[in-house]
Amino acid sequence: MSTSTNAPPPDYRVLAVDMSNIVIRFPGVLANDHVNLTLKQGEIHALLGENGAGKSTLMNVLSGLYKQTSGTIKVYGEKVDFNSPRDAIAKGIGMVHQHFMLVPTQTATENILLGLKEPRFFLNLSRYDKAIRELQEQFGLYVDTASKVWQLSVGEQQRVEILKTLYRGANILILDEPTAVLAPQEIDELMNTMRALVAQGKSIIFISHKLHEVEQVADRVTVLRKGVVTAEGIPMGNMTKKDLAQLMVGRDVVFAVKKEVREPGPVVLSIKNVSATNNKGVAALRGVSLDVRAGEIVGVAGVAGNGQSELAEVITGMRECTGSITVNGVEVANKPPRISIGHGVSHVPEDRTHVGSAPNMTITENVIMKAYREEPIGNRWSVNYPLAHDNAEELKEQYDVLAPSVDTMARKLSGGNLQKVILAREISAEPRLMVAVQPTRGLDVGAIEAIQTLLLAQRDAGTAILLVSEELEELMALSDRIAVIYDGVIQGIVDPEHTGVSEIGLLMTGQVSKEGG
Repeated sequence: MSTSTNAPPPDYRVLAVDMSNIVIRFPGVLANDHVNLTLKQGEIHALLGENGAGKSTLMNVLSGLYKQTSGTIKVYGEKVDFNSPRDAIAKGIGMVHQHFMLVPTQTATENILLGLKEPRFFLNLSRYDKAIRELQEQFGLYVDTASKVWQLSVGEQQRVEILKTLYRGANILILDEPTAVLAPQEIDELMNTMRALVAQGKSIIFISHKLHEVEQVADRVTVLRKGVVTAEGIPMGNMTKKDLAQLMVGRDVVFAVKKEVREPGPVVLSIKNVSATNNKGVAALRGVSLDVRAGEIVGVAGVAGNGQSELAEVITGMRECTGSITVNGVEVANKPPRISIGHGVSHVPEDRTHVGSAPNMTITENVIMKAYREEPIGNRWSVNYPLAHDNAEELKEQYDVLAPSVDTMARKLSGGNLQKVILAREISAEPRLMVAVQPTRGLDVGAIEAIQTLLLAQRDAGTAILLVSEELEELMALSDRIAVIYDGVIQGIVDPEHTGVSEIGLLMTGQVSKEGG
């Protein structure tokens, strides 16, 4: 195993990476148009841009997944030509992708070792577990290495990806939205880890949509808009959050959407004394009771892993539970998802890639997933594809989905555009109840503004919305009430207009409980 001791000492005079005039073309798409980017040894360089701006594509070239159409890449002054990620890692470049590249049925340790020359025939897991635990201690990235990946939270899976890259001894790390799946405390720890890495001479390209994080940790910033550089290697001290947002989207961005005060209607979702276990068989929900009314947003706040995901799953029929869950008075607990769908429940899941969409199906096929059995899109025997295509075209335009056509595979969309496809499908079903889990996770400021506006429009149209988010600012801005969950128990239900962040933080850590709601 390689470790950080192999890293050269920090030296800002040395260029770790020099990407010059990079052009990347796909059929019908110019993803990167003569892009320049330099990374100095021992620095954190932020790469910003809207979803679909070409950031991940550019980094996929640097990490060996794609080949550029034209342009040159130098690593520590040596011109390189990568044919695979193995070539890139041989030059000390490792990428942690936004969409994880892990094998769900294998353990964390097995995933970290996957593809290495050693071990070849005999796997002494205890020996390698020990080495990986030492790496965890070194960089503060803790995870149960003996657990299967499918049993881990999204945040823990992200840590496995980072550990996998570090285990291979990368001196140049590309972190694609590394904080998108982390709780606030974990983000602080990751920021400290990043600073420790560059202090030892490693270099980091940091892709993030969270401008306050970029302000906090980046040395320089490069901004892409529609595949073209709008700011190249500018020192962060010369930029404001407003400047960065304008460079990203080409217009002024509203950082706080306006929520009108309104009186909620009758109860749509009623949860009574619900308990459930997680994927490890451990209690995740403990006697949860909660109501959501028509025309209101009830936020669910909590540190990752405290039962939020399981709460969304029991409501939508994806997990068994005890207790009662009714939608407009109809019991849906322990019923198949199609039952809740039939009673007007829409679901924006946490995992937009594997749960919220079918990656190998087109945009058209993804947006008709809830309608293909019913007129006018289809019936029990066939689908009216011309009509489905026209419907998808309308939704693509209405929700501003950036893609060559509605025949584009979902897996080829950026995170933000994929989320727009999911929202288009769920909102067009005219739901009575929407369960939205991390709907803006990993999205750029422009996409966040658009999606938050869509959620408020649904609220104003009378939809009951349960909003699960780890972004406390988002919950405070959008929610009419916030239910704070800790260790599977609702600690309190608070009014965000009259409750401070510090009080909610205490509830999130289980230090106090509060009656209300």
